[in-house]
Order: sequence, then C-alpha cells, then structure tokens
Amino acid sequence: MIKFESVSFTHLGGTTVLSDVSLEIAPGELLAIVGANGAGKTTLAKHTNGLLKPTRGIVTVFDLDTRKASVAELSRHVGIVFQNADHQLFSETVEDEIVFGLRNLGFDDDVVKKRLEWALSFFELNRYRNVAPLLLSGGEKKRLCIACVLAWDPEAIILDEPTVGQDYAQKEKLEQMIRMLLTRGRSVIVVSHDIEFVWSLQPRVIVMAGGRILADGLADQIFTNTDLLEKANVRRPHLVELSELIDPKPEKPFHTVHDALHWIVHQLRR
Repeated sequence: MIKFESVSFTHLGGTTVLSDVSLEIAPGELLAIVGANGAGKTTLAKHTNGLLKPTRGIVTVFDLDTRKASVAELSRHVGIVFQNADHQLFSETVEDEIVFGLRNLGFDDDVVKKRLEWALSFFELNRYRNVAPLLLSGGEKKRLCIACVLAWDPEAIILDEPTVGQDYAQKEKLEQMIRMLLTRGRSVIVVSHDIEFVWSLQPRVIVMAGGRILADGLADQIFTNTDLLEKANVRRPHLVELSELIDPKPEKPFHTVHDALHWIVHQLRR
C-alpha cells in the first residue's frame, strides 16, 4: 500500500506545490491522476519513491517511511516512468538500458536474459537493441522507458504521461499491458492529460488543482461532473460529450468507441 498522510511539499524557493494531501493506493488498484499543468501531479508521483521528501506529513510505501528509506530501497517496490524520456535514458544501447536496472537490483543472469528478451519483444524494440536510446523517436523512447521499469516487475508502477508520442495501436497495447499488470496484483498509477486514454481505462480518478486533491472517485462520477472539471481546468472525454448529445441525461455514458459504434449500428438497423 502507498499512503499519503497530510503531505505538503514546499520548494527551497518557498513555493508550495503540494498542500495537505491525504491518499491511499491499495495493492492491485488502478488510479489516474488528472489536472492542469502545475496542479502537483508529477510532484505527488515523485514522493512515491523518495525522489522528493515531504516538507510536512508522511508518505509510506509498502511499510517504508520515504523520509528514512533510500531511493534504491523504494525503487524495488515502485517504478516510475518519467514524463520526459530524455531524463531517464543514459546507456549506450537499448539493450544496456533495459539490463542496467535488472543488474543493479541483483537479478541472476538467467532472469536478466529472459526479462530483456520479453521487454524487447513486447514493446517492439528488438530491431533497436544495439541502437543508442537517444537516437530513437519520442514514442520509441517512451516505450523503452516503460520496458525498463516493467522488466524488474515492481509492486507499483507510476506512468507519467505514458501516451505521449504513441499512436492508437500503441495506446491499445499500453492499455492491455496495464490490465495485465492489474491481474498480477500490481498497482498502476497513471498521470495524464490524455483524458480519452484515462476514460478508456475506467480507473479510480484523483482530480488535482493548486497542489490539492479536489475530488476522488470513479471515472463515471468524475468525468460527468462539469462544474468540477471546469474548476480543475480538465476537459470532458469526447465519449461523454457524445453520450449527452444523444441523451442529455444518459443512464451510462459510452465507455469505448466500440460501445458508441454498437449503439449507432443498432439505431440504423431499427
């Protein structure tokens, strides 16, 4: 479990970025954090593995107090894929990048080889295994960063803007990967401006603004609350808007494009 208890964080310059945040994330839970730029989303995420320490309050990660545990200790439990891939990549080749974390955490050579091959195959990076990571496209870099973290199989995974640079097919694969992780009891936290992707996941949603949590609820509750979304400067998913164009008070908004297409085909047949 990851737990925030009345957590505030203030930069050395005096700017408060998190203010009195309390939050619990259970094992095997899918959580999305949404909000405008500067809402505190990434700052909150960096508290989960000790990259940032709370100015006030306590963050505990699988019974470890992040104020006392090292980043290395916490990283065994929580893996973060940063928003900017260039801040995460440093090795000479794609293969070395994936292998680095595994070896640093002490995995046996056989395990390292198996997880390397899995990561290269699953994220379609095989042909780049001997290429310098910084020569990859933006989308390929993002896939590599996700592959590096998933290779060591932490108990919780933070994905900060994971869909940046990804096409529709890669987004679908990312969604499948997230659901696979959930079936294995892993917690997945998605920090994203990609509201369509968040809506397709149907997670528990945290809405942030000004370093505070404005709301915490299921996707259906959050993304149909127009006043809340306007206050947080978060737009509504297109499928919610489509649902309300068809019926101003729909019993249940379309969750997927396939749901909408099925309804349209059904109406045409009538």
